[in-house]
Amino acid sequence: MDTRRIRSSAAILGVGIALAGVALAFPGSGLLRDLGTQLVAGGQRLAALAGTHAATTTAPASQPLQATAAQAAHPRGPGADPMTTRDAGGWLRTFTRSGTIDTSNTFFQPIGSNGRSCNSCHRQDAAWSITPAEIRARFTRSGGTDPIFRRVDGSNSPLADVSTLAARRNAYSMLLTRGVIRVGIGIPVHAEFSLVDVDDPYHYASASQLSLFRRPLPSTNLAFLTGIMWDGRETLTPFLPPMHAGQSSAALLSALVKQASDATTGHAQGLDPTPAQLADIVAFEAGLTTAQIRDDQADFLNTDDAIGGPRTLAVQRFHVGINDTLGADPTGSLFDPGAMGVFEGWNSGAWAHDNSRRARARASIARGEALFNNRALTITGVAGLNDTLGKSSIPGTCSSCHDSPNVGNHSVGLPLDIGIADAARRTPDMPLYTLRNNSTGELLRTTDPGLALVTGRWKDIGKFKGPILRGLAARPPYFHNGSAMTLEDVVDFYDTRFAMHLGVQDKRDLVAFLHAL
Repeated sequence: MDTRRIRSSAAILGVGIALAGVALAFPGSGLLRDLGTQLVAGGQRLAALAGTHAATTTAPASQPLQATAAQAAHPRGPGADPMTTRDAGGWLRTFTRSGTIDTSNTFFQPIGSNGRSCNSCHRQDAAWSITPAEIRARFTRSGGTDPIFRRVDGSNSPLADVSTLAARRNAYSMLLTRGVIRVGIGIPVHAEFSLVDVDDPYHYASASQLSLFRRPLPSTNLAFLTGIMWDGRETLTPFLPPMHAGQSSAALLSALVKQASDATTGHAQGLDPTPAQLADIVAFEAGLTTAQIRDDQADFLNTDDAIGGPRTLAVQRFHVGINDTLGADPTGSLFDPGAMGVFEGWNSGAWAHDNSRRARARASIARGEALFNNRALTITGVAGLNDTLGKSSIPGTCSSCHDSPNVGNHSVGLPLDIGIADAARRTPDMPLYTLRNNSTGELLRTTDPGLALVTGRWKDIGKFKGPILRGLAARPPYFHNGSAMTLEDVVDFYDTRFAMHLGVQDKRDLVAFLHAL
């Protein structure tokens, strides 16, 4: 057996044991308990092949459900709750089995050659992603030399001039304004299409390496994932039902280990991490659950029959295929459009005679959730749905694609093209690529071919996965390329794209709901 396989086997075993420890902190959590158990079993089998051994670990008791009002009011001050951070709409909270963030974990260590760690692009106060505002603050403090500012993928081009402060501000403009990393991927050798023209404002992209500007996805709530990365390129084996429902979770584990390894050798420009380092990183990420805990207007989001916040999310029932729109739920259950029920308890009319600011805010959040679940829209021109089903129009709601209960991503791997990368939405700071179908000669222009650069298939151009929707308020901008600066922009896009005919109050309610997740 080669060295790299032995390392991977040991890493998988270590991650399985760590996740089993996470599961112990959540009595009654079928999701995490089954996931940890399956990973340990899979790791032991691999370890036996590699000749490695390990001992189990015991998780400490879990921490209280929510921060106190005083803690939330001063999340970074003396005596503050280190698990709670401020964002534009209120307070975000991360839940772990220990009640702490272990900054000695390899996740926070610069194990590459350029000073970066996982934490460089995955920050707690940004729901374990990054935001332009926080990146600009780092630029100001460091003069543009913080480890996130590296030409390998932080600058608009790896050849950009970074010799002066002004040059660095220009070189890292996409990172500073959109919070995007430049991902370099070439046209697959056996692709059904060719690159015939490039309009790159940074004069670098070519068929061997397209410059694709993408937002770092959150490194939290990982147990709900049905694909790794926007284009799924780290998903070695498709996540198929009924994974996480007492069946094998090896596909998720393998993908997380591979992602951590590739991030170290790529973004951090390091050597292959050791199995122990990979296990440490993945165990840390797998132990994070993050969601909004308190809203500036509505107050705590897990009181009076609401079930917001990360502690409840950590025990949310989930398996691949759950509530799938197209009937892939392995339990045989039919799709329920009421996928989001976090604030259903606030939709009871109990606030009808309460005109306080808090009551009005809670009623707005509940109305937004009801709109998300029930507002009719017509799905047209969505590659991956309309073409696959052979239907020019499909009736649906927001939850038709965001169907994972109380999580908001799609419960199976179903990358879709809703038009985010279309040439019509291109802005001058984005490269534009003209692709030609090798069989038909058809031309298509896009700012990012998405899944097609993984599969090589023409029909996959512009397809991306739908991300998890929890912790949204803390991590603008939105969509894979950061093209929606605010949640208001997101709602406006969907209103226009799918002719939802939302009124002013409808939009406010939807935004309030999304902010509260």
